[in-house]
Amino acid sequence: MASDLFVGYRCSVCGKKYPPIDLMYTCPEDGGNLDVILDLEKNAKRPVDELIISKDHSLWRYLPLLPVDDPGGVATPLRAAGWTPLFKSQPLAESLGLNYFWIKDESRNPTASFKDRASAILVARAQQINAEVIVTASTGNAGAALAGMAAAVGQKAVIFAPRTAPPAKVAQLLIYGSKVILVDANYDAAVGLAIQSAHDFGWYCRNTGYNPFTVEGKKTAAFEIWEFLLTEQEAQLGPAAQLLHDKPLSIFVSVGDGNIISGIHKGFKDLHALGLINQMPRLFGIQSEKSAAIANAFKKGTEVIEPVSATTRADSISVNMPADGLRALRAATETGGAYITVPDEAILQEIKTLGKVGIFAEPAGSASLAGLRVALTEGRIAKDDPVLIINTGSGLKDVSAAMDASGDAPVIHPTLDAVKSVLPSLNI
Repeated sequence: MASDLFVGYRCSVCGKKYPPIDLMYTCPEDGGNLDVILDLEKNAKRPVDELIISKDHSLWRYLPLLPVDDPGGVATPLRAAGWTPLFKSQPLAESLGLNYFWIKDESRNPTASFKDRASAILVARAQQINAEVIVTASTGNAGAALAGMAAAVGQKAVIFAPRTAPPAKVAQLLIYGSKVILVDANYDAAVGLAIQSAHDFGWYCRNTGYNPFTVEGKKTAAFEIWEFLLTEQEAQLGPAAQLLHDKPLSIFVSVGDGNIISGIHKGFKDLHALGLINQMPRLFGIQSEKSAAIANAFKKGTEVIEPVSATTRADSISVNMPADGLRALRAATETGGAYITVPDEAILQEIKTLGKVGIFAEPAGSASLAGLRVALTEGRIAKDDPVLIINTGSGLKDVSAAMDASGDAPVIHPTLDAVKSVLPSLNI
């Protein structure tokens, strides 16, 4: 069984190890985030084709590298999470001045965000340990992912969300049938309520970062990037294939709680431990200037992360105190990457940019492109560096932000003369 890989936990702060008990969230000694320890030696000598279930076009193709058992079934959204497309946009690459550039579009997940990866693993884990109810706090995407994955297998779920969460995201939670409680406070308060409820009512807490298994779901994006760029597509990439062996891939991803970039880092560390990659990609965390707790620590050269008062329009990365801040910070410092802050205005502008190449991103998703532009301006990225950005979620999650970015369409009378009158403003 895949769960046989799971041999315990290790604190990311003090390094203390713990046995593989069912319910454990953070280190009892110092409250640090726990890493799931895997017995990778079991797979170290296996050929690649035994580590990938190639017939399964989802994150479950990597079951031999996951700490949970196969959830069963083949026709549910739980089995459809992951295996999102990786696009090569030549027009956008040329406008950026990059020779090798890709976009991984996580909006193609079942509930339209990266968070489906963690929720799929957490639902599988909940069933494995016979948890009756899963609870989480969310600004929308993590909750929607949990609601959708739980609905797929009939798992009960309770979700706390700030009342300011975008209505489209709240509607998604309700449609999936989860029990939704809106909190008249910010995300951090919702996080606290979810943890307290799990403790008092015996629920299984899925909170981002707080539950060690969230990283195990999110690391599968790293496996997909590795498989797509370094194996399946190598013959088609031409000069880029050799380049990826000579230069590290630079990955840009937005950061709020920090769990996505931590998960990607964990995935590549697993691949490195298995001898499947010879160098780590450079990881760049992008934060809004209005929610920059981790970036502030990076710029100060410290691992002490201090809370901020987050007010960014990018609600998915609007966090006062990141739940997975330390590991997220190390994802950049240990790979030669960086943390970059961008203004909300730039985030909204890049929604339009990505739309023009066929990708509808929410603000958190477009932040990665805004950060890449800053990295290019600062000379952190050269034109021959292989670069990948991640769109973490669909623009349909936050239509109001998309409308602010796009502006209004003209309204005309139904006459050809009226059509002619607006053509100059449309640049047709």
